[in-house]
Amino acid sequence: MRCISILILICMVSIKLQAQEDTVKKTTITLAALYSSNVSYYGQTTDEKLPYVLTNATVRFPIGLYVSAGAYKLLNYGSGISETDVGLGYDYDFSDKLSTGIAYTRFFFPANSPLLQAANENNLNLSAKYTWPWLKSSVSADYAFGRENDIFISLNHAKEISLGNLFNEKNYISIEPAIELIAGTRHFYETYTIEKSKRDKANGKGKVPVSPGNSNSTITTTLASNSFNLLSYNFKLPLNLSRANYMAEISYQLSILGPKADAELKQQQSFFGVAFYYQF
Repeated sequence: MRCISILILICMVSIKLQAQEDTVKKTTITLAALYSSNVSYYGQTTDEKLPYVLTNATVRFPIGLYVSAGAYKLLNYGSGISETDVGLGYDYDFSDKLSTGIAYTRFFFPANSPLLQAANENNLNLSAKYTWPWLKSSVSADYAFGRENDIFISLNHAKEISLGNLFNEKNYISIEPAIELIAGTRHFYETYTIEKSKRDKANGKGKVPVSPGNSNSTITTTLASNSFNLLSYNFKLPLNLSRANYMAEISYQLSILGPKADAELKQQQSFFGVAFYYQF
């Protein structure tokens, strides 16, 4: 899962909804609720399916500054909250076509979290978006740090296609197919592998220990890659229904991992999601 991406999406939703109302800048509050069939971390997911629900609140001020807070719950893992986060960001519009942003998010994970990203409790994001006459392009750089340190670069191209109105002119329907390429490092995976081994042993799923006197015994450890590689190709197809103050979305995403992905990660994965955004 990418909470930074969710923040960027909420900002885009806020801009879209506000544009439908008027051009006067004002402080807005956007509430979001989202369900996804599985967790995605830059297009990567584990062999264990982890559907979740997420809630988020974002307050945007006229000067471009915004603050946010969110939480999500894995539906098939544990009884408590699976992650909470707080964020602070700033967006600046150079023109109607070009905008940039910077954001920092702090994540809080419980002990023994099954999430790939649990080793990176902090994320610093830089982004730039440009609207061409025929599509929208964005580039994003993330520095994820904590127990591990990783860098991710994302390139996204999307095209909004209007499908007209539903029932009346206030209900606007559109689809926005997009393709995203993500490259980065994988230091986080070393910590994930160690934590997963501990959980498996605690649940009786670990391998039977070999006798210390057995000279043929071997110990293997999976280490993270230090190199900067292509992580995933992501193909997205969201269907949006929007009015002046809210937007509902049904989405599908297909992620295909890069050629140097770890064998334990799913090489190809589909994600289905439903989201609702409301702005005050």
